[in-house]
Amino acid sequence: MRTLKLAAAAALVLAVSACSKDGGSSGEAPASAPADAPAAAAPTDADKAAALAALPAPYNTGDLANGQSKFALCRSCHTITEGGPDLTGPNLHGVFGRKVGSRPGYPYSDVVKASSFTWDAEHLDKWLTDPRGFMPGTKMTFAGLKDPKDRIDLIAYLKVETGYKPAP
Repeated sequence: MRTLKLAAAAALVLAVSACSKDGGSSGEAPASAPADAPAAAAPTDADKAAALAALPAPYNTGDLANGQSKFALCRSCHTITEGGPDLTGPNLHGVFGRKVGSRPGYPYSDVVKASSFTWDAEHLDKWLTDPRGFMPGTKMTFAGLKDPKDRIDLIAYLKVETGYKPAP
């Protein structure tokens, strides 16, 4: 069953859709590898299980299938694949450890650009709970996830799917 959940999580990575009204599409095409470059192998279920287990508590207990399900609320505005496009919201690949409002080429709102923190699980948890309460003046229209377990699962899913590497 866990393998099916992880496979379902992997399938979502392929979904590219158009959430946050915190700017607009950059219109930039995703970066692509040279034609003669070998294609990167997609992470296996075992790779994803190992990445989940390596996360700090409580995210190492996350349910990736539920996280994928909750990300469905986000994917109309965000992509998560490396080199993926910005949509209404910025691409989230590599978001952990990135200064808020710093994705090159993305037109963030003034309040987001004026913020000075770096995205980590704690800040993302507060954002996902109530974006407009956390950062009054944001244009993000998402109402938030009130269930703490759903946020843990979504953050775990994002960490596994967006290239997060825990510190050694």
